[in-house]
Amino acid sequence: MDTREIIITSNKHNHLIEPQLHIWGWEVPVYLFFGGLAAGIILVTAMAIIYDKKKELPYSYNKLVIFAPTLLSVGMLALFMDLEYKLHVFRFYTTFQITSPMSWGSWILMIFYPASILLTLGTIKEGWPKVYQLIKEISYVNLLVTFSEKNLLKVAYIAIPIGSALGVYTGILLSAYVARPFWNSSLIGPIFLVSGISTGLALVLLLTKDKYEHHFISKIDFGLIILEVCLVGLFIISMLSSSEKSLESIQLILGGELTTQFWVFFIGVGLLTPLILEFIELKGKYVPKKLPALLVLFGGLMFRFVMVSGGQISTWVSK
Repeated sequence: MDTREIIITSNKHNHLIEPQLHIWGWEVPVYLFFGGLAAGIILVTAMAIIYDKKKELPYSYNKLVIFAPTLLSVGMLALFMDLEYKLHVFRFYTTFQITSPMSWGSWILMIFYPASILLTLGTIKEGWPKVYQLIKEISYVNLLVTFSEKNLLKVAYIAIPIGSALGVYTGILLSAYVARPFWNSSLIGPIFLVSGISTGLALVLLLTKDKYEHHFISKIDFGLIILEVCLVGLFIISMLSSSEKSLESIQLILGGELTTQFWVFFIGVGLLTPLILEFIELKGKYVPKKLPALLVLFGGLMFRFVMVSGGQISTWVSK
């Protein structure tokens, strides 16, 4: 009789991998949310500058963009907290791996900061005069402000692809992980981009005091929410008509453990409710002005929590 022993090594013995992945906690969806929000902010400001809407959209033009580097930094802090080896974070910038979404993301984040800061400095005198008074004595600040003001339109054009790249990247970061069928869709990137722009518009609605700007931005956000609903619908349909494992993974939101989070909190509270409220408001009826904006922001955050959780639960491995 053959008495040789056979040793089998399997990742199933790793409690962090099976039965489901537990590598990413709350930090990653928070990072994705603030990254998308920052992308939406810079895109809204850049478009306001390109189309010369200083009078019609004063908050979008002069005030909004200061939140882009600030909120992105909050997201980056959350991401930093998620890192296992925090002192090694500099290694992201010692190389560029063209096939790595994380490498692309690292460098996109790096160039996002100067673009958003230049837009901020180019509008800071009118948008945030008190802040300008505090920083104008700092060496070279006035030179940068003057440079930004003179080249504001050029910087805005440059900011469009940078903001778009950041917005799409927050979704591609997930869809690149083909080992997780719930993330295995080319629609995730566009959904994240549209969601990010919508949350950027929601921040304008939350903060602006200009009635025309509020009405104008509401109309754009109304259209974007409809587009987001359509893209999410296409995502579900594409998963239902894909492989057996994709079909199995989408059941997480079609009766599975993420159904309530997805349909009640994201679709219901975060998309359809603000859509209805904005429609009522556009018809001239009274709606609490900040409520739709707050719901859109909440929905954007919930969407990222659902997506990150769903991908980590789904797997190609038969259970």
